[in-house]
Amino acid sequence: MMEIPMPKSQCPMNVQAPMSKVRRGLSRSWRCLASMGFWSLVIPWTLRFGNWTFADEPRPTVLVVVGAEGSAEYGQQFSVWAARWRDAAKRGRAEVAQIGLAEAGSESDREQLKKRLAEAVESGDARRAQSAPLWLILIGHGTFDGKLARFNLRGPDVAASELADWLKPIERPIAIINCASSSGAFLNELSGPNRVVITATRSGHEYNFARFGDFLSAAISDPRADLDKDEQTSLLEAYLLASSRVREFYASEGRLMTEHALLDDNGDKLGTPADWFQGVRAVKSAKSGAAVDGLRAGRLHLVRSAREEQLPAETRERRDQLEQELADLRSRKTELPEDEYLDLIEPLLVGLAKLYDAAK
Repeated sequence: MMEIPMPKSQCPMNVQAPMSKVRRGLSRSWRCLASMGFWSLVIPWTLRFGNWTFADEPRPTVLVVVGAEGSAEYGQQFSVWAARWRDAAKRGRAEVAQIGLAEAGSESDREQLKKRLAEAVESGDARRAQSAPLWLILIGHGTFDGKLARFNLRGPDVAASELADWLKPIERPIAIINCASSSGAFLNELSGPNRVVITATRSGHEYNFARFGDFLSAAISDPRADLDKDEQTSLLEAYLLASSRVREFYASEGRLMTEHALLDDNGDKLGTPADWFQGVRAVKSAKSGAAVDGLRAGRLHLVRSAREEQLPAETRERRDQLEQELADLRSRKTELPEDEYLDLIEPLLVGLAKLYDAAK
């Protein structure tokens, strides 16, 4: 028998009780449960499982691409940012590859990038394609001529449209993080299903040097970014902390902000700024009624907690599916009669409880 640990509200529920008993008296309990964000329901449950090891589980791949430095000052900064990503990837037991830091050889950085992304397709098996993310980190400068956005590499640059073509065959989940100036113009090209896209700017016209990459590389494994207190920092949490640090930097310098980061993880090519979030939940939405971003990025952790590492991959995938359904339902809450909403949310919450009880 399992009790669901709750925050201060202490909503009681015995998930193994017969459903007839569960239904009786659920009005108050489900009202209480539904009023809280599903993060507050799911996170405490992750404390309840046994010990497993999964040495054969496919690991994420982190590809860090450092572009043309422009000057030695920027080159030193880019090297520091890249080192932080490399260290975090190693802590997360990810496969790490770097482009742009070694001495230039006969093969251009552009060709190396194209080849690496092709290998991500050819070497991936079905299990990896479903569960092991590819993280693509672009560190450097960017340009935009009003039509075409480019990431500046040593030698030939890469255009946003070219990168989109190279990524198209990859079925694995992908996180694309463009820390360059003018990177906002990449979002429309790269946004798509099963992807998280983060850009340092909201458009190609924000062409000044972007500091977002500095703060994001520091935040990706910073415990202070852990807003939901699950002992790990998600990509969403790192994005939110880095964005706040960018604002603090410009405010302390008394300067006008020339960069505004965006996150897109629902494939609608719109992107969501950090100030639309309260905690890890988006509390604003577009006037068009487009779905909010953040859920997929909130499930991506480069460095997992010990508890998360112990969960079987299948359990994590099923949990993520249920959480997605909960988020979709929650976004429709105001459109549904209360009784219907409670009837729909009940099996999802019970399913999550049973999932962790089975893992236990």
